[in-house]
Amino acid sequence: MCVNSGDMMSARIHKEKNRVNAPFLGCIADDFTGATDLAGVLVLNGMRAIVTFDPQCVQRPIYADAVVVALKSRSIPAKEAVAMSVTALRWLHSLGCRQFFFKYCSTFDSTPKGNIGPVTEALMEELDTDFTIACPAFPANNRTIYNGYLFVNRTLLEESGMRSHPLNPMTDSSLVRLLQAQAKRKVGLIAYPTVQEGVASIASAISEARRQRISLAIVDAISETHLSDIATACQDLPLITGASGIAMGIPKLLQSQGVLKTDLDASRLPDVPGLSAIISGSCSEATLRQVVWAEQHMPTFHLDPSQALRGSNLGRDVERWASSAMGKGPVLISSTARVDSVRKVQKKLGVEKAGKLVEDLLADIAKRLVDLGVRKLILAGGETSGAVLQMLRVHSLQIGPQIDPGVHWAASIGNPRLLLALKSGNFGGDHMFTEAWGAIKKASSSGHKV
Repeated sequence: MCVNSGDMMSARIHKEKNRVNAPFLGCIADDFTGATDLAGVLVLNGMRAIVTFDPQCVQRPIYADAVVVALKSRSIPAKEAVAMSVTALRWLHSLGCRQFFFKYCSTFDSTPKGNIGPVTEALMEELDTDFTIACPAFPANNRTIYNGYLFVNRTLLEESGMRSHPLNPMTDSSLVRLLQAQAKRKVGLIAYPTVQEGVASIASAISEARRQRISLAIVDAISETHLSDIATACQDLPLITGASGIAMGIPKLLQSQGVLKTDLDASRLPDVPGLSAIISGSCSEATLRQVVWAEQHMPTFHLDPSQALRGSNLGRDVERWASSAMGKGPVLISSTARVDSVRKVQKKLGVEKAGKLVEDLLADIAKRLVDLGVRKLILAGGETSGAVLQMLRVHSLQIGPQIDPGVHWAASIGNPRLLLALKSGNFGGDHMFTEAWGAIKKASSSGHKV
């Protein structure tokens, strides 16, 4: 149960101080860019964090305060997503993690059948807990919740660009309705007036929700102060769910309790010399604007996925083009297209096969670029990022400095040694593809042991 006094947390902290090399926070993210987004928020607030895409490849001991397991579970069948998430939770528990976080998109990307609800309930059962919260608010990226309704850039979710998302179109803004449609347990709401009153009021509302046998509560939040208060009120919940915004209060809470050092630069990364490139597979409105800006400032190769249907070797063509275009700065390879263009390919192959065709193509191109000497790589789109990292056999990342809210540079752990930025389609300013490289100067240092 959430308490205001923090007595239970203090007792737990006493044990933590005697533990060696055990992460405090164990996180599960339903896509790769979401995983780095979450880890970046933790790093930005003073918590050393790594992301792993293949836990079996991670060597122990782990020198991090938080570990994030990145899954590709957002758009797969709910049963598969549940199995993957429970396996990740058990591995995180084996590391000695004491609190757990299920991270999904701040636009609540899902379908009426899942996967947020089924995964949340499976994790609750595994942890033997009767209550958790759901708070996908991220005010820094203009995602806010009021009266249980999700707003994107001050527009209702159902009226935003997410309404026409090619994989998970969002046509309802009520998070209570959306989550209840996916969940077997009762869903409730902790509304703005309660959150505005602060930690004690939120904790009291959680106690009341439990008395009413509510197991999952949507929590309103329109500011970072709200998120910090929510995290404090939920400090003794075994499981928290939401977007990465809610996680920003966790490091500050642990620092105030003496668990984390306050003078640690958690964002330092090693220097990685080499060529630079951007691979964009996202079709979001934000990425479309970023591509339009970037193509005015760097060599750009626009991919037409329909050419791959005709058997043309686009990967080889891109490799030849890139080998002569990368000499003076970063290059952009983009399959980003308008929704109507994407749907033409989907109509020919089906949504799943069309998506895999593009992912496989971009992953092949990434491998070719790395073979040409690219060591700094921005990947736009969750599915794109997942496919590329699997192709490059990158199993873990050390998270570094922020580029834009929700987007951070990271260094691969092991070989090949790369600097990577995994960008969720909806994140980043219009100039991100040209301005991201300046943040590498902040990343270059001796780094931390991982």
